[in-house]
Amino acid sequence: MRTFICTVALLFITVYAYPDNSPQSVDRVIVLKKERTLQLMSHSKVLKAYKVALGGNPVGPKTQQGDHRTPEGVYVLDHRNVHSQYYKSIHISYPKCGRPRQGRKTARLHWWRYFLHGLPNGYGSVGSAHRLRDWTDGCVAVTDAEIDEIWKLVADGTPIEIKP
Repeated sequence: MRTFICTVALLFITVYAYPDNSPQSVDRVIVLKKERTLQLMSHSKVLKAYKVALGGNPVGPKTQQGDHRTPEGVYVLDHRNVHSQYYKSIHISYPKCGRPRQGRKTARLHWWRYFLHGLPNGYGSVGSAHRLRDWTDGCVAVTDAEIDEIWKLVADGTPIEIKP
């Protein structure tokens, strides 16, 4: 009887939740800086949304090294780092080829600095309180539990668009 119930539940989930027989996958990540929100998107629909903390001076696009602004534009989440100074981090491909000359020169020196990440190692207990103020050097920060979810749902190579 238990096997039958599990089979029926699985069939219901497969047919009704995923009519094409495949779970929805994240095909884009959008960060809305003004709203301090990160959205996981699939076929133009929001699958999941998270509140975030940004760079300490978040208004406006990144213009120079040390301005504590989160870059704006379309990039790629291109690789993961489990040995980060944060719980886990996923690299944002800033700068992107074709950026203005000054931006390329400035960013080339610090291309590694922009990530979607959890909390600093050892500070996971701060949890959602980290969002009370923008505190990163320009990264997008979520809680450790949230980066675990994002880590599982978002593949390397997924576009990330950071909007004002």
